[in-house]
Amino acid sequence: MIIGKYPNLRLRRNRKYSWSRKLIQENTLSPSDFILPIFLIDGSNKKESIKSMPGVYRYTINRLSQIIDRAIKKEIPMVALFPKTKSNLKNEIGSESLNENNLVCKAIIEIKKKFKNQIGIMCDVALDPYTSHGHDGLIKSNQIINDETIEVLINQSLLQAEMGCDVLAPSDMMDGRIGKIRKALDKSKFQNVQILSYAAKYASSFYGPFRDAVGSKGSLKGDKKTYQMDFRNSDEAIREVALDIKEGADMVIVKPGMPYLDIIKSIKEKFKIPVFAYQVSGEYSLISNAIQKKLINEDAVFESLVAFKRAGANAIVSYYADRIDKIIK
Repeated sequence: MIIGKYPNLRLRRNRKYSWSRKLIQENTLSPSDFILPIFLIDGSNKKESIKSMPGVYRYTINRLSQIIDRAIKKEIPMVALFPKTKSNLKNEIGSESLNENNLVCKAIIEIKKKFKNQIGIMCDVALDPYTSHGHDGLIKSNQIINDETIEVLINQSLLQAEMGCDVLAPSDMMDGRIGKIRKALDKSKFQNVQILSYAAKYASSFYGPFRDAVGSKGSLKGDKKTYQMDFRNSDEAIREVALDIKEGADMVIVKPGMPYLDIIKSIKEKFKIPVFAYQVSGEYSLISNAIQKKLINEDAVFESLVAFKRAGANAIVSYYADRIDKIIK
């Protein structure tokens, strides 16, 4: 309902000055709204650029402290770890995911040793960084099998929790995995480990640069449409989130982010649960490359991030997180 009418009511009056615009702004950004993704590689003393993601790097374990220290100083509350697993360590069943000396486990130990609980650690629970076929689950008769995959995900979750992970983030989209992981965690006395469910993860074309970053793009056989969501559907996202909340999810995430602002808004309004957005690699690279080519200016980054808050996101996973202080300014 609109109260008042022109010319008595002039909405532009409130927009006239910078100070008056600040007084009536409905959404703001701060570093505490962000989760910083970090890519991991084997080796020593390496900071390796990712061609398809300008300004984003892979780090060896002994170089992690430089980016974690920077994140803490910028008051970013959590980092998310993603490994680029060597091809000779990948196989059909993703057994490297259960190796206590894998990149993610070593990174958790290193971060906790140096920084204790100064910053949260979020770990991906899925098999795609570890499988030779690039899928998030086990394959049998050319099908991604659900229940057998969950058994591996449970063991992966328990291992990461044992290493010291604070927030487990199952991104595989297998049916029923949240409940089974929660039950296994509680049974093993990890009741305080949180679960951030990728409850609404769509089979999207925006993931390409990420798959470059973790080394799964070239090995992926087929697509992920039988387990990730159809981007034409929105009601289905509500059903997915409802199930995951009942199964014990503490928070949920929508992925990708910007093309799915309507999904973020619907979930937040329906469930009043913490909802996160993932500004995925394709979104990041499109914006960054457009800025480099001077097709748009740098203010587009801030605008894109505010859009998530406007839609109702509590926090944003973004590759811009380590530059957020400059972006806000």
